[in-house]
Amino acid sequence: MPMALFSLPAIPDVPVKGENDGYAVARIFCVGRNYAAHAAEMGNEVPEAPFYFTKSPAHLHLSGATLPYPPGTEDCHHEVELVVALGAPLFRATPEEAAAAIYAYGCGLDMTRRDLQISERKKQRPWDLGKDFDGGAIIARLTKASEFTPATQTITLDLDGTRRQGSTLDLMLNDVVQVLCHLSGFYRLAPGDLIYTGTPEGVGPVVPGNHLSGQIEGLDPVELTITDPE
Repeated sequence: MPMALFSLPAIPDVPVKGENDGYAVARIFCVGRNYAAHAAEMGNEVPEAPFYFTKSPAHLHLSGATLPYPPGTEDCHHEVELVVALGAPLFRATPEEAAAAIYAYGCGLDMTRRDLQISERKKQRPWDLGKDFDGGAIIARLTKASEFTPATQTITLDLDGTRRQGSTLDLMLNDVVQVLCHLSGFYRLAPGDLIYTGTPEGVGPVVPGNHLSGQIEGLDPVELTITDPE
């Protein structure tokens, strides 16, 4: 076998409550507009079915990170989300299969270069510049599915101690099982896949010096500090 020309950056294993070993991440899927109030605040219609974008695992950072304000944007936004971690393969799943395949849940941040997302969307181009960048995905320690079931728990985000986002998980347009059934019709899902399930209303800009704290009742909070751009 030939030697590699260069080494790839390490992708962090996500800590799991009660486990010494971490959860290795292979892919990151994200659901768009999964709360009606968020779709409305962005001036968008509620989608008839779930739709998705992806983020690179190399851009994932763990809770507690301190990261520079991302380049190329003047309008970076916070989005707090419930994250699902799979523990079994799924393909064209039934609801029962989807529920059984969930390994754990976590609280995450889907950071968004909103100005780039909107400008590319207007040109009917992909959202990659707006969504997929270093620090674009932040995640807290995972809690096993045996210890957490999404229902009516609160989901919130505080910016420098001030509440900016607040809702409940039951207001998702498509719940976790529905998302997994739908997504598994397009991909052979597998252990190592994270699914960010969408953000509620209240998204807004961050600036250097901000500290973000996202919380879902029953899960570890996700924390991020923004510093000056490089």
